Amino acid sequence: MLLKGKKALVTGSSRGIGKEVVKRFLQEDCSVWGVCSKLSASKEELETVAKEYGSSFVELYGNATDNESWTSVIKEAMNQSGGFDILVNNAGITKDTLSFRMKIEDWSNVIQVNLTSAFLACQIVSGDMIKKRSGSIINMSSIVGIHGQAGQTNYAASKAGLIGLTKSLAKETGSRGVRVNAIAPGFIQTDMTDVLPEALKQSMIEGVPMKRVGVVTDVANAAVFLASDLSTYITGQVLGVDGGMGC
Repeated sequence: MLLKGKKALVTGSSRGIGKEVVKRFLQEDCSVWGVCSKLSASKEELETVAKEYGSSFVELYGNATDNESWTSVIKEAMNQSGGFDILVNNAGITKDTLSFRMKIEDWSNVIQVNLTSAFLACQIVSGDMIKKRSGSIINMSSIVGIHGQAGQTNYAASKAGLIGLTKSLAKETGSRGVRVNAIAPGFIQTDMTDVLPEALKQSMIEGVPMKRVGVVTDVANAAVFLASDLSTYITGQVLGVDGGMGC
């Protein structure tokens, strides 16, 4: 078991990539606290996985658009767990439109949920990791944060910001034994991508050298690697899980 005895906090844990990260961590005998906005349809399933693998799962609720609510739930998770070995910042939303049509509220909300909530979680959790001189922080960025995407200026800016946060925090915490890395998924099949028109999906697949869409397990396996002792000399890096799109 790669994460045996470790404790992890995963935000955006109720669906898609976040849910799969929780599941894979539980399968590696890691105790997981998941944070989402409300009681999720995944809670019972993840509790069952935890029981099957002898780990544990706790679901907590916070509003990533409100700093006070978000700070409160992260601190509550810290109090319950006694501190984390792993933090995965995965909470995220999209509000897509061309930039000249974008409402300032849609810009601000995406930056708040995707970037500011990650900063707040890092700020709270990393302090304890520094004291213990051990820990792994994983920020879920995107290939869009590296290459940009028309119609997603807010999303791309938030994901690029996560990369900057990752690299800067890695330099601040590296000497204290805390590693900070980012994952940049490409075209991954989730409920966010399922709603895209079929013609657009096929066009996107054509741009993937491996000629297939990725699945959430591909990303979750990368998170297991970065969370585990297999990556103890890796920090400040952006791991692309994109089928070669970033080549």
